[in-house]
Parts: sequence; C-alpha cells; structure tokens
Amino acid sequence: MSLAQKYRPSTLNKIIGQEHLLAQGAVFRTLIEKNALMHSFLYGPTGCGKTTLARVIAKVLKRPFFELNATTLKIDELRKIFKEYANALEKPLVFIDEVHRLSKNQQEVLLPFMENNSALIIGASTENPYYSLTSAMRSRSHLFELKQVDNLALQKHLQSIIKKESVELSQEVQAFLVSSSSGDVRAMLNLLESAMALGDEVTLNMLKSIRPHALQAGSSELDSHYDLTSAMIKSIRGSDIDASIYYLARLVDGGEPAEFIARRLAILASEDIGNANPNALNLASSTLNIVKMIGYPEARISLSQLVIYLASSPKSNSAYRAINSALSTIKDGAIYPIPENIKQDKVNYLYPHNYGGWVEQRYMSKNIKFYKSFKIGFEKTLDEWSKKIKG
Repeated sequence: MSLAQKYRPSTLNKIIGQEHLLAQGAVFRTLIEKNALMHSFLYGPTGCGKTTLARVIAKVLKRPFFELNATTLKIDELRKIFKEYANALEKPLVFIDEVHRLSKNQQEVLLPFMENNSALIIGASTENPYYSLTSAMRSRSHLFELKQVDNLALQKHLQSIIKKESVELSQEVQAFLVSSSSGDVRAMLNLLESAMALGDEVTLNMLKSIRPHALQAGSSELDSHYDLTSAMIKSIRGSDIDASIYYLARLVDGGEPAEFIARRLAILASEDIGNANPNALNLASSTLNIVKMIGYPEARISLSQLVIYLASSPKSNSAYRAINSALSTIKDGAIYPIPENIKQDKVNYLYPHNYGGWVEQRYMSKNIKFYKSFKIGFEKTLDEWSKKIKG
C-alpha cells in the first residue's frame, strides 16, 4: 500500500487544508452532519482532497459508495446502480470524477435520478464545472470550491507521517517535499515514497533527481512562489524592466509553469495597463496561446518579450476601478429598472445608426458615473473619440 493510500484521511477532522468547508460550524460540514447535503460538485486543484472528501462523506452518511469517472462513464452503468437501489432504504452516493467532461446526454440521464433523490450525486473536477453543467443540473445541486493545501498544513501532515514511519528527514528535505508539491498532498507523499525506495537516507539531491522542478508553482528555497510572483507583478507595475526580468527568471528557474506566468501577466495587462495601451492585452493573449503550444525552454523568450512590453507600457487601472465601483454599487442594493426604450421589445428605441452613429437617449434610469479616465496613453484618444461621437 502506498503512503498516499495508507494515510488517506478517513474522517472529516483528518482532512487537511479545507477549514472553510470543514471547520466546526461551517455550512458544508453542518449539512453533512445533519444528513442534509444536496447533490454537490466539488472543484479545486489536484491533490487537494476532492475524492477523499467524497469517500468520507459516504462513510459519515453510511451510504454505499460508487466511484466513477466521466471520461469512461457508461450510461448503462449508471442505470444499473440506480436500479439496484431503487427499493433500498439507504440510497447510494455516486461520485463522478472529471465531472466537467460529462456529455449533455449523460447529464440528461442523471437528471431524473437527481430529481427523485435516487442517489446522492457528488462530482469533482480540477476545473470549475459551472459552465460545463446544464442549467437543469445546476438548479439541482450546489457548487463548493476546495482550496490548494497551504505549505503549513502540508508541513504538519508530513511531520506526522514521518514520525509514524520512523523516518528521519533533514529540514531542507522536508522544505523541498513541501514547496515542490504545490499543495498536492498525494504528490508530496509519492515523492517521499520514491526517494525512500532508493536508499536508507533521503537527500535533497535524491529528491531533485526525481523531481527537478515544482509541479505547478515554482519556488526557490528562500522565496515562496507567492512572493516571487508578487515581486514580478509589482516590478512591472512600477515600470522597472530589469527587476521584472529578474523575478521572471527566478520563477522560470524555479520551475514555474509558463502558462501560470502568462495568465498572471494577462491579468496585469488589463488591471494595471488597460486602455492606456490596449495592445498589451493582445500581446498577453498571444503569449498565453504561444507558451501553451511550445513550452520551455523557448517559452521563456516569449515571456521575456511580454514582461518588457508590459513594464514599458503606460499604466492605468481605470478599467479595474470602473468594474469594481459598479459591482460595489450593485452589492449595496442599487438595482435600478431598465429603461423601456432599451428592453427587448424596443419601445421607443432610437437606433443610433439612423442618426449618424449617435443619438441622445436614456440607457440607465439613474445617472451614475463608474468610469473615470486618467487620460494616460491611449485613454486620451478614447476620450477624444467619445467626445466626438457625442458631438
């Protein structure tokens, strides 16, 4: 039996890193303990405990447990399970992994059984399955996010296991096991098990020969993945090209996936540059697509080009501030009626193209300003366009 299997948590209290769901008094835990949990879909990064949680829920609820995978799921297999327990007092818990891969046909087969509570359906995915599920599926279920297990929780779990296994590990070995596993409990234990199989003493070089780079989140022995990423972003925001390249190099050298770096830079292109230089988002999007296709080592060049461009671009967070202001207003209860002239039936709607491109009419029932231009870079041109459009 592998270490990951041997030390797989068997109770809610033993599951690590999901306090927001499983702490005493948390809504999700309370629903489980009161046997009031509805069909649910769990999503979160690899190795955070989605399958383990489903198994524990089945154990707590004392339900028969069936573990399936959407990629190989057969409809006849589902029907057989539901038929077997059609007249049973205790309904089964059917766990479906990779739930975002369920076809529309498979979802439609599940619907009546979900509606009749013929089984408790729990799905899991590394991706948010919201958009892959039909509206009918979503209306019959809840969605819960599991977080990446943080390094402190991983460290405590590791120390507990090495104590039970009577294994001595140096601090640097423990640090690498934790940092290179990027919140993946299973990956951490698998790495330890492989190293233990190579000899009596587990060394840092031994671990690095098995896993030269971090799985998902690159890091060095001195700086965390989060700190390095933050340093790169802040350096770009501060228009320091050399510092930006330095931290990019640290991330690349630490094994940070090129896609992760590109995603962070794409966010920055909108949040910190926006319409001061709209082409920044285009370049960020192109870079994200490119690094997905080519990977390292060549991806480092595209990332370097993008970082230099972003650091050199004029900065404006006007788009970021505008959407945050609008969302804040809505959350405060400012839900205003849509003017009749722009509703679907177009009562008294004035078609701008019939008036040379612009005509004055109401688009909001209350005038509120969310956007404020800083007139930086291309924003100034956009302001001029806006004024010219309106005469």
